[in-house]
Amino acid sequence: MLRVGGVALHVVREGSGPVCVLSAGLGMGWFDWEPVVPLLTPHRTVVRFDRPGLGFSAPALEPPTATAEADRIAGVLDALGLPGQATVVGHSLAAFHAEAFARLHPDRTAGLVLADPGVLEEDARPVPGLGLRTAAAQARGAAFAAAGLPRALGPALRRLSARSASLARRDPAPAELVRRVYGSGRVARAVLMENARYRDVAAELADLRGRHALPPVPVTVLAASTGTGSWLERRWLTRQRALAERLDGRFEAVAPAGHLLMYDRPQAVAAAVLATPFLRGRGG
Repeated sequence: MLRVGGVALHVVREGSGPVCVLSAGLGMGWFDWEPVVPLLTPHRTVVRFDRPGLGFSAPALEPPTATAEADRIAGVLDALGLPGQATVVGHSLAAFHAEAFARLHPDRTAGLVLADPGVLEEDARPVPGLGLRTAAAQARGAAFAAAGLPRALGPALRRLSARSASLARRDPAPAELVRRVYGSGRVARAVLMENARYRDVAAELADLRGRHALPPVPVTVLAASTGTGSWLERRWLTRQRALAERLDGRFEAVAPAGHLLMYDRPQAVAAAVLATPFLRGRGG
């Protein structure tokens, strides 16, 4: 447990060599990267952490923002005594945080790997009623916890979500760990808040794109493809390719895979990280 920005965060550091940070998607935890980590630790110092309220981390002091999450990544690296460059891997929602990190901390960015990332809408803009929506999410979380619903429903909802987003149709996370994490009212509140603030974080990133240039580092966009060839899948891959082009990055359709790329195709995620070069003399 490390205190970063006034919040006690659960952080896991393994391996040796240049640094990479693995940040999971909405409501997910450090253990969701388990299939990827053994492929990286012989070559990289791998850092995982739970965002506030998730996993084993303490609750957040403030609702999430793109800037705060970018600064949190930098703060975790500082707390670990890793002041140099890092390759940041962001899955889904966390891809917003990874890109924000690169724009706000360019000297500390070796590269980005965006794993089936969230994609900004063409008209991404702040959603009205931010204060009311934040308060509503907090109230729902408090009511959910007071009714004992996290313990009753949380683990089952986690299992359902993981199974629907993976081609394996199973959740490989240990059952006891899932019960311990997702049976917590603290985690339920954090998941509801991340979901409520999703579009606001996206709009903030759109604003950051206009004010902070992306550093000239390698960017890889890994897009999950189930191989069905459906209209929805083609549209998703088109949007992911467009994101890669916007970031002057490399696009790769990873198939067959569901949204949880780290479960379905961990080798593809690891290969993208290991392909990121590090500049000598800039840390890492």
